[in-house]
Amino acid sequence: MVLKRRHINLTLTYLVLAVFCVIMIYPFLWLVGSSFKTTHEIFADPSFIPRNPTLQGYINGWQAGGGETFTTFYRNTYTYVFFKVIFTLFSCVITAYGFSRFNFFLRKQLLAILIATLMFPATVILVPSYLLFTRLGWINTYLPLLIPSLFARDSFFVFMLIQFFRTLPREMDEAAMIDGCGPISRLIRIIIPLLQPALVTVVLFQFIWTTNEFLGPMIYLNSERLFTISIGLKLNIDGGSGRVAWENIMAMSLLAILPSFIIFVFAQRHFIEGISTTGLKG
Repeated sequence: MVLKRRHINLTLTYLVLAVFCVIMIYPFLWLVGSSFKTTHEIFADPSFIPRNPTLQGYINGWQAGGGETFTTFYRNTYTYVFFKVIFTLFSCVITAYGFSRFNFFLRKQLLAILIATLMFPATVILVPSYLLFTRLGWINTYLPLLIPSLFARDSFFVFMLIQFFRTLPREMDEAAMIDGCGPISRLIRIIIPLLQPALVTVVLFQFIWTTNEFLGPMIYLNSERLFTISIGLKLNIDGGSGRVAWENIMAMSLLAILPSFIIFVFAQRHFIEGISTTGLKG
């Protein structure tokens, strides 16, 4: 009787999970199917299976309705993403290392200010940042989007890495000091190899967020030759013909999310390990 009840509970559990899985995955399947449909069929048929598959959305969408194609937008985006991820890793690891391993004047107060910045939306500093970068002559370049990352602007990653640093025993630092390792040597030789799950988490988050970023490139970039994928998608909407070619938007949206999806699939083990490990110690 007990065994039968367990089988029933297990069956119901899997049934509920299957229903939620279908609900969660259907929008993605609909996006894939819609990229092979015409605009009329997208709104006429709710099914994600196209009746008359066509590649016209990919062909026309790649042109983006402007002077540049998505080849330029992809090159711009992933060049920008590469440098932002590198700058973020460098600055956030150094900052988290300092806060978690050293005692210095006003350390607790500065850490409290850092954590407090997590509560403020990015739009709060949008106007002063724009005025500052305008005076520096950085508008229509990637400098306003990249340089702040060199100074650990992404406080979320700093806080996350601090929590991960706290899970590493200080005895390792003391043993390394006895062997003659300085602060930088301890970080590079001992701590960074143990940070792999947390670093993968930072890379994955920053990669996805930067790839999908719209507001920053929209504000600071004026030349179409510098536009990113997110701005290219907007060009497909503002085609100028008075008609929104939704098949183009669906096709380019699918291509835009595929790199992030592929990276997440291959890095999910390290990502889950980093999330589960971070914050075990207060």
